[in-house]
Amino acid sequence: MASINPGRMTHRYDGELVVFHIGMTVNRWWRFDQWMPIFGDMPKMMRELMTDPDSGLLGSTMLLGARGPYLVQYWSSLDKLYAYASAPQQEHRPAWTRFNKRARKTPGAVGIWHETYVVDRAETIYVATPPMGLPRATETVPIASRHDRARARVADGRTHGDAARD
Repeated sequence: MASINPGRMTHRYDGELVVFHIGMTVNRWWRFDQWMPIFGDMPKMMRELMTDPDSGLLGSTMLLGARGPYLVQYWSSLDKLYAYASAPQQEHRPAWTRFNKRARKTPGAVGIWHETYVVDRAETIYVATPPMGLPRATETVPIASRHDRARARVADGRTHGDAARD
């Protein structure tokens, strides 16, 4: 079990920040032949990304929603995210091709979705939690007294937790 950070923590990160959500919706649970292969592709992609420090992936968290699993990923740039998604020699392109072939054979059995956010500023707080989310993907730092409130952390105009440096 991960150790718990005592006190009030935030994140620190300088540079471009992209938050990417990607998920699968299982519309026909009984069609294991359609959704299990897709579910199995993601660990391969994550291994590939996490073992390549130049990939641009800073970190991720897997969650389970009512319709299926999804990932929240943190990327160092939009260009690196797009480069990975379109590189034919990487795991993503072949997986996407396989998904499209399956989707044509059994329309609507499983869906794929994603959302991409280019973040100008981010405010975070974690109290008595293990490292998680954006601080886990970047750097976890204590909240400085002058940035005790969320409004102060955002209003300062600093991006990505720079307020913690005070």
